[in-house]
Amino acid sequence: MLELVSSHACHGGEQRFYKHDSKAVCLPMRFSVYLPPQALRSSAKLPALFYLAGLTCTEETFPTKAGAQRFASEHGIILVAPDTSPRGAGVAGESEAWDFGLGAGFYVDATREPWAKHYRMYSYVRDELRETVLAHFPVDGSRLGIFGHSMGGHGALVLALRNPEIYRSVSAFAPISAPTLCPWGEKAFRGYLGDNVEAWKRYDATELISNASKRFPGGILIDQGLSDQFLAEQLHPDALEAACKDSGQHLTLRRFADYDHGYYFISTFIGDHIAHHARTLCLYETEGGPVPVKVM
Repeated sequence: MLELVSSHACHGGEQRFYKHDSKAVCLPMRFSVYLPPQALRSSAKLPALFYLAGLTCTEETFPTKAGAQRFASEHGIILVAPDTSPRGAGVAGESEAWDFGLGAGFYVDATREPWAKHYRMYSYVRDELRETVLAHFPVDGSRLGIFGHSMGGHGALVLALRNPEIYRSVSAFAPISAPTLCPWGEKAFRGYLGDNVEAWKRYDATELISNASKRFPGGILIDQGLSDQFLAEQLHPDALEAACKDSGQHLTLRRFADYDHGYYFISTFIGDHIAHHARTLCLYETEGGPVPVKVM
């Protein structure tokens, strides 16, 4: 059962927050949905863009800090943002560190106990959340995109690269691009997945892009601030850039002086990311090829 927690008028549409009982994580989960005015004024199905937030964030972080609703209204795109981990699992030690456990699900399906029962954010996002959104909102399931920030940028890249038949467009802000090579990734993967490094590679965008069988013709967009305090040790965008070049996947990696890792950076360039996805998602197919959707 889907329960509406709150709803707020925003840029002609509605910013809503929901909770439901999740079968994937065996606990209640929360997520946000922004319905642009086009979703409220007609019965037409719209494209949807899933946003995955970073460490310590919740389903409220993106809609309250990024300023994305204005651009979603302009393009007629529904925005969906889940929480970053299960809550209430009661796993010993899950709240001891800010970069593992609560608020730090890393968008993987844990295989190591005691995390395996509840920490299944990969399946939750790809399957249950997507199916819930398709069942309850005017979303065209053939026009889905995904993006995210930091840990969520990692999750977005991995979900897109492993499921190109689901997600047609992808972008990221300051993603953890090669988690098998950084302390955050090693800590999370060892904790959730165990010591088999080969299993870690299934959740590493740099590894996945090298072996991907399908490309994103609209390209991948990544923005990175050069004053990001985590850039050198944790993020490794250069590794992903090299892998994209070697594999023939078009990547636009924009580097910005002065910008750090936070939402001031994201809010500055969020319009570019929405537009990036709109170029692919705001089309419908006819016999003569793709045609732009009229936005209100």
